[in-house]
Amino acid sequence: MKLLIINGPNLNFLGIREPNIYGSKSYKDLVEYLNSYSIEKNIELEVYQSNSEGAIIDKIQDSFMTNSNAIIINPGALTHYSYAIKDCISSINIPVVEVHLTNIEKREDFRKFSVIKDVCINTFCGKHFESYKEAIDYIMEKYAKT
Repeated sequence: MKLLIINGPNLNFLGIREPNIYGSKSYKDLVEYLNSYSIEKNIELEVYQSNSEGAIIDKIQDSFMTNSNAIIINPGALTHYSYAIKDCISSINIPVVEVHLTNIEKREDFRKFSVIKDVCINTFCGKHFESYKEAIDYIMEKYAKT
């Protein structure tokens, strides 16, 4: 299984940005958590982060060209308004799962709407790092070839 995890704007500031909301663990901690879990699950994992919408679109398109089996994406604030990312996800034939550290349904009104939700196969949120683990398990159960 070749899996790409894409993290959007400000996720590189985990542990710095609003620790009362996002926790005290850093982005480095998240990447180590994901790498450790992927080894346990025998997944070829790439973790990518960008603060740029265009770079995220380029990475999604690149994943199509390099035959990724699935994508997990936490687009950060781009979740709520990036129709360009939605269109990009729609244009590839790769399963994409949406992930959020917090429960966006219980946050500010503008955060409750995801423009990419309809083009993703599932959404996991509200469990911090565990949201990613749930997404990985879902993908492995649904798409891993035995």
